[in-house]
Amino acid sequence: MNAYEEYMKGIVGPMREELTSNGFTELTTAEDVNGHVAEAQGTSLVVINSVCGCAAGLARPGVIEALEATDHKPDHLVTVFAGQDKEATAQMRSYFEEVPPSSPSVAVLKDGQLAAFIPREHIEGYSVEDVRDKVRFALEETAAK
Repeated sequence: MNAYEEYMKGIVGPMREELTSNGFTELTTAEDVNGHVAEAQGTSLVVINSVCGCAAGLARPGVIEALEATDHKPDHLVTVFAGQDKEATAQMRSYFEEVPPSSPSVAVLKDGQLAAFIPREHIEGYSVEDVRDKVRFALEETAAK
């Protein structure tokens, strides 16, 4: 590992932990992503994590609050980290190519198929409560299908 990679590992550690300590599984390789999508039945909440301020101040807290605020808990909580786990992120995005790449962002997959997507432009500039409500609504709408 070079000095830059070591430095970034120290920086992003807490950003990863914010999700993993709340039940999310990190998918760090393309194989991890393919395995999850192939095996996961039911609903998967996917967070495409990022180092940007809107991920720290809005996306991660909003997702965590949404999970606390809904009765429609997803079957699986997974995350990939844009800019860090590049192959995993690219592979996850390949499962919903109909939407442009965006980070941070939130996807809801039902049996491996995209059911809802919340891009960065629906996170940045909004409140944590707005993000929470968007994620909660996406989970509830997916559960109703």
